[in-house]
Amino acid sequence: MPGDILYHQDAGIAILCLSNPDKLNAVDADMWRKLRSHMSAINTHPEIRCVVLRGAGDKAFAAGGDIEEFLTVRATVEDALHYHENLVAAALDSIRACPVPTVAMIQGACVGGGLEIAGCCDLRIAGESSRFGAPINKLGFSMYPGEMAGLLALVGPAVLLEILPEGRILGAREALAKGLLTRVVDDEEVEKEAMATVARILKGAPLVARWHKQWVHRLMTGQPLTTKEKNSAFDFLATDDYQEGLDAFLNKRTPQFKGR
Repeated sequence: MPGDILYHQDAGIAILCLSNPDKLNAVDADMWRKLRSHMSAINTHPEIRCVVLRGAGDKAFAAGGDIEEFLTVRATVEDALHYHENLVAAALDSIRACPVPTVAMIQGACVGGGLEIAGCCDLRIAGESSRFGAPINKLGFSMYPGEMAGLLALVGPAVLLEILPEGRILGAREALAKGLLTRVVDDEEVEKEAMATVARILKGAPLVARWHKQWVHRLMTGQPLTTKEKNSAFDFLATDDYQEGLDAFLNKRTPQFKGR
């Protein structure tokens, strides 16, 4: 039975659930297509303020790609290139391109393709018993460069060149120490903490959250800012939310941001 990407949206929050419970939420080709499709729609939706990615159940975020289908979807170089570039890398790129904060809610195994997905999110909240890695060296194939980009940007070459050649599975605390995770909580607190994180994001000004992501991505290019870009960093001065934030602070009340 093929897997699915379950989608739920409410109050400015989009939740994507990787669902393939018979295979620990392993991501098959159709799930990669659906993940990209959902993220592409989310990325142009003005009302969405935060995205949560999670796995179905509590046994796994995602235990990699669906290896059983590799004999058909990667039978030739042409098939493999299409699968990894047009399906997997494209889906991961759509997560990285999301203009609003993304939160990975991680329970259980987060391996291979699951680790790639989580690595493209902005925040990763994991349970104590969750585990991480990409032991594909034991399967005789390497990680596609287009899929590697998110993990490389997250942890750098030293950690990535430990994870991939060793193929070792890391516990949550070690993954946290190596920069793979944002925070680790008790297993039963993962969903609560992830949604508390979302709530804190939603308390802020919507445009500011988008601008912060935009500037982080821009600064990571290493190119100097133009005068026009420096000036645009103060676009907030013309927003209603800026006036609301200042007034709320001065009058000791909770701000009511409108995203404009």
